[in-house]
Amino acid sequence: MKLSLVVPCYNEEKNIPLFYNAVRQDFAESGIDYELVFVNDGSSDGTFKELQKLCSGDVPMKIVNFSRNFGKESAMYAGLRESEGDYVTIIDADLQQRPSIALDMVRTLENEPDYDCVAAYQEQRNENKLLVFFKNSFYKLINKFSDTEFVQGASDFRTFRRPMVEAILRMDEYFRFSKGLFSWVGFNTKFIPYNADERAEGESKWSFRKLFRYALEGIFAFTTAPLRIATVIGMLVSLFSLIYLIVVIVQKLCFGISVEGYATIVVLILLLGGIQLCCLGIIGEYIARTYIQTKGRPIYIAKDVIKNDRYGKK
Repeated sequence: MKLSLVVPCYNEEKNIPLFYNAVRQDFAESGIDYELVFVNDGSSDGTFKELQKLCSGDVPMKIVNFSRNFGKESAMYAGLRESEGDYVTIIDADLQQRPSIALDMVRTLENEPDYDCVAAYQEQRNENKLLVFFKNSFYKLINKFSDTEFVQGASDFRTFRRPMVEAILRMDEYFRFSKGLFSWVGFNTKFIPYNADERAEGESKWSFRKLFRYALEGIFAFTTAPLRIATVIGMLVSLFSLIYLIVVIVQKLCFGISVEGYATIVVLILLLGGIQLCCLGIIGEYIARTYIQTKGRPIYIAKDVIKNDRYGKK
């Protein structure tokens, strides 16, 4: 098998047939044998039924049906595990990422053997300016504090050689941030620009709240800077407290100034209490991740893994 197309799906009932037909059309005369690996991430609509219908077609196809919604990160990991191709492409089902670009990625890897991966990034984002600002700020922030380089605008839409896929699969951590994992494992990656199309059907599942949580996952997964920041804040507050203590003693002994300060004391207590709770929260995030990781829970649970009979047939 030359190529595996890994397709995470969550409530993509209307997009699945469109995506399937687009792949068949774009790869019809490519001469590349390929398989489709769909991962149904606990969809609540008719996504699984649509996938079952397509499984009787003439394209080699697998369906990994999760027992519940585990998230896109788990879906990508499951798709990589089930893939059989020498090349593996991760692509969304909403047709914002055209299958023809995946074909170009494969051609690039065939013609440029020094590269192990081809990743697509958006030069211009057709999104809300405020959202673009926060995304750009995230990349600047994490690149400043993390030892792993994050390419701004790079998406999960990329094609790997098999050795890189195996390296990623060996990293079976529960809290996954694939953009960081793809960079951390190394290998030579070529970044190519692309323009994302409008969704064929439906709306994006990524709200601002989900994107914010995802950004925090990346920060906690690839840098301990928040812990160092908490340490620095603690040192600065302690230094300020010492200086203020000296000022109060000097006022009392040298000038006889009575120290009034009911309001001041209350404000300082609230301020210090807030700082302490914030620092404890940061520490708690790391401890919680360690605790859950040590439980050894699986990254996902597959209710069904269905494979049609088109493998080995031309």
